[in-house]
Amino acid sequence: MNGDLAARDKRAFDASAARARAERLHPTTEPRWVRYTLITVALLFLAGFLVVPLVSVFVQAFSKGVAFYLSALADPDAVSAIELTLLTAAIAVPLNVVFGLAASWAIAKFEFRGKSLLITLIDLPFSVSPVIAGLVYVLLFGAQGWLGPWLDSHNVQIIFAVPGIVLATVFVTFPFVARELIPLMQAQGADEEEAARVLGASGWQIFRRVTLPNVKWGLLYGVILCNARAMGEFGAVSVVSGHIRGSTNTMPLHVEILYNEYNFAAAFAVASLLALLALVTLGLKLLAERKLDQQSGESAAPRAASPAVPE
Repeated sequence: MNGDLAARDKRAFDASAARARAERLHPTTEPRWVRYTLITVALLFLAGFLVVPLVSVFVQAFSKGVAFYLSALADPDAVSAIELTLLTAAIAVPLNVVFGLAASWAIAKFEFRGKSLLITLIDLPFSVSPVIAGLVYVLLFGAQGWLGPWLDSHNVQIIFAVPGIVLATVFVTFPFVARELIPLMQAQGADEEEAARVLGASGWQIFRRVTLPNVKWGLLYGVILCNARAMGEFGAVSVVSGHIRGSTNTMPLHVEILYNEYNFAAAFAVASLLALLALVTLGLKLLAERKLDQQSGESAAPRAASPAVPE
């Protein structure tokens, strides 16, 4: 009888200890009021700092009616700003894709001297203010800059022209593609590339048929972020553009000019296009994240299920 009681007490103690251990390890065992409080605070924060400002942009944009909204977007200066923004993104994003693929492939697949320095330089735009980046280009290519007299003698204008805007945009956006691809390529390793090399594939065939398909969703994710930053960049572009209305103003700069002129409805009309871009970017970003997670799970499943090789 005493043995049965002792065994029952031991089982009860073990069960309570297991429950306590599970409660300590499981992240969702907080009291209900704690969870509801955290969720409420998060929702209020999102509503106050994201949803309400986003809704107010569209409310102000249509405050004078649809006709005024369309006329504000059809204004020649607005059309010029939209075209320049699209042109800048169309040049900067492909350049960053080429650089990101080359840099991430070199860093993830090879060992070479200066690898740490290259990684540090890729992160440089994240630590340097965009305004400082624009100022560097002015000091380099401006009329009083290092190369300014030579450019002027050859009738080449970079600052206060489209080339300067493109250069500044490329600088502030080039980490996005590389930073998305480097950890993805490092996690995948080089086994498939090495197998393709053993089978006689050339370097271009390995890249096109092995490496690129494996990173396509990560590449899309980086392109989406890069494009959104390129279209919405303000600081660096503001320094190098010269604010020439109808010529070197991108959409963010045009919004600033309209707002400073107290033309609020037109300013919010143009800003609504950037807000729509943000929403589309968010949707594509979620799609790319989902596909990237599926790809990571599918690539990890065979490795996890494969039997260990006996020694």
